[in-house]
Amino acid sequence: MGKAVYGWMMMKDENIPGTVVRTSTIPEELGRLVYLLTDKTGTLTQNEMVFKRLHLGTVSYGADTMDEIQSHVRDSYSQMQSQAGGNNTGSTPPRKAQSSAPKVRKSVSSRIHEAVKAVVLCHNVTPVYESRAGVTGETEFAEADQDFSDENRTYQASSPDECPAVSSSKHGKERKQLFTLRHWKVMLEVALVQWTESVGLTLVSRDLTSMQLKTPSGQVLSFCILQLFPFTSESKRMGIIVRDESTAEITFYMKGADVAMSPIVQYNDWLEEECGNMAREGLRTLVVAKKALTEEQYQDFESRYTQAKLSMHDRSLKVAAVVESLEREMELLCLTGVEDQLQADVRPTLEMLRNAGIKIWMLTGDKLETATCIAKSSHLVSRTQDIHIFRQVTNRGEAHLELNAFRRKHDCALVISGDSLEVCLKYYEHEFVELACQCPAVVCCRCSPTQKAHIVTLLQQHTGRRTCAIGDGGNDVSMIQAADCGIGIEGKEGKQASLAADFSIRQFRHIGRLLMVHGRNSYKRSAALGQFVMHRGLIISTMQAVFSSVFYFASVPLYQGFLMVGYATIYTMFPVFSLVLDQDVKPEMAMLYPELYKDLTKVWASGRLSASRLALTPGI
Repeated sequence: MGKAVYGWMMMKDENIPGTVVRTSTIPEELGRLVYLLTDKTGTLTQNEMVFKRLHLGTVSYGADTMDEIQSHVRDSYSQMQSQAGGNNTGSTPPRKAQSSAPKVRKSVSSRIHEAVKAVVLCHNVTPVYESRAGVTGETEFAEADQDFSDENRTYQASSPDECPAVSSSKHGKERKQLFTLRHWKVMLEVALVQWTESVGLTLVSRDLTSMQLKTPSGQVLSFCILQLFPFTSESKRMGIIVRDESTAEITFYMKGADVAMSPIVQYNDWLEEECGNMAREGLRTLVVAKKALTEEQYQDFESRYTQAKLSMHDRSLKVAAVVESLEREMELLCLTGVEDQLQADVRPTLEMLRNAGIKIWMLTGDKLETATCIAKSSHLVSRTQDIHIFRQVTNRGEAHLELNAFRRKHDCALVISGDSLEVCLKYYEHEFVELACQCPAVVCCRCSPTQKAHIVTLLQQHTGRRTCAIGDGGNDVSMIQAADCGIGIEGKEGKQASLAADFSIRQFRHIGRLLMVHGRNSYKRSAALGQFVMHRGLIISTMQAVFSSVFYFASVPLYQGFLMVGYATIYTMFPVFSLVLDQDVKPEMAMLYPELYKDLTKVWASGRLSASRLALTPGI
């Protein structure tokens, strides 16, 4: 009954609206947490993509220089329109192979024009138009409303459930990871198309076979969609083949992660360096490239692609092989950087949790540079702390040397990749966990959902401390369910995490009050209530024992049955409720001094002996 009251108080707290308690058995677990394992995207960040950077190799444009891109795009299309008007000779024949044409160094305007055009064409986004006021749901009016006006246009991308994958997952956890990966891709594509609209090139219409763009001068360009290669977790890239209906030119556009696009694009000396620079700024990077095709090249590809899709054996492998035959020596156009902004009050919340003695581990699937930057910007790693980046290891000897090097570090945060983590846990599980638990913060990048759940289980087994996992996506469900206390956030990735968790909140900052106030009070009240129940039973048992000994241990009750029932229920009910409503400090004081929460975990930790000191020798 008391735990049900604790849950009711959490849901009725006006300072954390939308909180849902899905279990009434473990509210006191919120008061003795030592490890908090959190996701990054959608949990610490807003999961709202904002375009921040465009890099062309020799020149870079940021948020404060987007007007220059807009000017270049406007000038480029004005020049093209004037040339088309002066050379009005009908449709241009299909362009021949580019290998015969001499290579000419392109101007900055033409490079910007090609980059923006590639971004606005290579995606799965569809513009949607709202109905005008006073127009009911009739089909003819719906078509008339699509006047390509900016005020009633919104963008929608293919949902994760609708995007077909080249290979299907066999395990539920892998499917949840694929769901979140595609959802991130959808958000990123919408952000890119919105950016192209802001610089003057707007996507105004799209269906299964065509796409229309509007230039800054109002001219509508039509493109025919010949082939579409969707994004998958295996390829980490997507592509599209379009034909310009005005010039009959066929172009293959592709964009994807730098690790997937680097072997595909032509040789360059800046892509890897700039990807690292953007990742250190906390930006998500996408590499955009293109390849011009002649009519003969495309017809040859289409016949081989159709034949591969009709194959009865190894269809997916044959289709992938045909597509890879086209992904060679592509022209690198640009590198884009998109930022996923932090949620409100993430920094003070993480600082509060750190002052409360809670060690925070961030488990994410992002790159090492991006995860490190977010850890710094969110103050997960304080400014005075050093960061030890665990280098990539592939065997037992390398893991042994790196662990010895890490053991010499003191009071520094650990950043490790999922591959290196798997090697260390395979050979030095106990030693690695003991070292990691001494760190004030740990960041695990490139983690799969299975690895996240495994890390939670290892902390429980090796430390015996209470763990809490918080996330917002389907790939966090396994981690949330493996922890002693699971907290889900209702985000843009759906309610999978919140429905699978013990507690559901709307924003990450709400976890501060949930733990410092409600968790602490629930733990203290449950402890006092447990002592009261034990003393209540001990008193009546002692009286009955003394009474029985006086009468030669005869089976005679001291009180009648109804008195005993009343003693355990009605007569002692009011003291119970007084303990349920007990409050030693005000909520404002508990939030102001998170060290009060830390005092509760000291009692729990005092009964446990620290693990033996790590002693790594070459003979291990």
